[in-house]
Amino acid sequence: MRETGTIVDEWKAVKAPSPPELKAVTVDSQTTALVVMDIQKQNCTLEKRPRCVSSVPNIQSLLAKAREKGMAVLYTLTRNAEPTDFLSEVAPRPGEPVVKSGVDKFYGTDLEKLLRERNITTVIMVGTAAHGAVLHTSTGAALRGFQVVVPVDGMSADPYAEQYTAWHLVNAPGSKGQTTLTRISMIQI
Repeated sequence: MRETGTIVDEWKAVKAPSPPELKAVTVDSQTTALVVMDIQKQNCTLEKRPRCVSSVPNIQSLLAKAREKGMAVLYTLTRNAEPTDFLSEVAPRPGEPVVKSGVDKFYGTDLEKLLRERNITTVIMVGTAAHGAVLHTSTGAALRGFQVVVPVDGMSADPYAEQYTAWHLVNAPGSKGQTTLTRISMIQI
């Protein structure tokens, strides 16, 4: 039996793997949806999550490009939030669906139904927390057969959680092979 102290000592010795490769992506605006997760006044602040605040201009630019190309845009909120809690810079427009859930935005919502009704095969996932909503909803999408695109400059947490999330999405059994990491500037619509 391994001793707890030994396990912790082993963890301390672990060297982080090289960052996953970021790839250019071209998506079809008719079969791709942009999913904006949990960019709310309560959690996207300089005090709580400054990296979220710095990701907002990146998300804004992708949102503008997606809307210009007629791409489906969907939003998520945390369980206790309301639509008025979205940051105004990236808030939904009338007709853009919003679902509320915990870390997996498919759980207990009609997110999958909303995507299937629009004939979506690829989802671009942006939002906060990288190690919560982005990780679990992206994995949920991959498990449901969607191709998943995650721009690393559109997800936020602390640097370790972002790094881990990126590594996990391209290496874990549930999302490996279905997930492409990129930057917003590397996405062609």
